[in-house]
Amino acid sequence: MQPPATPHALPVPLRSAALSSLGTVRHGFFGRGGGVSEGLYASLNVGIGSDDCAERVGENRARVAAALGLPADRLATPIQVHSPTAVVVTEPFGAERPRADAVVTATPGLAVGVLTADCGPVLFADREAGVVGAAHAGWRGATGGVLEATLEAMERCGARRTRVTAVLGPTITQPSYEVDAAMAEAIVSGDREAAGFFAPGRSAGKRQFDLPGLILMRLARAGVAHAAFVGRCTYRGERDWFSYRRTTHRGEPDYGRQIAAIVAG
Repeated sequence: MQPPATPHALPVPLRSAALSSLGTVRHGFFGRGGGVSEGLYASLNVGIGSDDCAERVGENRARVAAALGLPADRLATPIQVHSPTAVVVTEPFGAERPRADAVVTATPGLAVGVLTADCGPVLFADREAGVVGAAHAGWRGATGGVLEATLEAMERCGARRTRVTAVLGPTITQPSYEVDAAMAEAIVSGDREAAGFFAPGRSAGKRQFDLPGLILMRLARAGVAHAAFVGRCTYRGERDWFSYRRTTHRGEPDYGRQIAAIVAG
């Protein structure tokens, strides 16, 4: 079955007031609604790496681009590998997408984005410089330096971090994010200030991890002008967001991915 053509109703993303106030920047934290996928992937699954029908994923990505006022080929997302790597792009990726976890551009009309399903999607913008970025920050990326690498890449394009607005989109939150003591120790060993983002778990040897808190702390410490969290939990918001952990707990075979994307000009 072929998916319907793009000109139908477009998805309506969650938007941040802080980024919307910048005027020349368009952005969106796109959730599950407004797409053509079915079953586990219903309905706006944009995960190229998922087992969803490739034609449906392509249609969903085209709808995301259209919702940002762009043609389908003006949306650039990398192959994410939980790294601290940030790349600067000037044109859409071809068949060979880079392995990275942040994308930055100063090219007007080119959207950059990242895919998530519990990890933190962070959108960045320096309106004055016309530079935008998107970062995928799970615990490995956040402690490994992907947020700081994104800011450094933006500065290479003419941005100043003291002008940058950074907004964290829907992410798994502390009540739903139980980790073992070994993982907690690994995170704290890489960043001593992270110790304050763990609370006792519900069972022995477990901890509840505040990933959004860690991300906001690292953004503030990096010197951005403004950092905020939209306050939505992917795990708890089943109707609106995909969640890898929720899928794992249910023993489901796969999961959808949502996208956060931003474009200047």
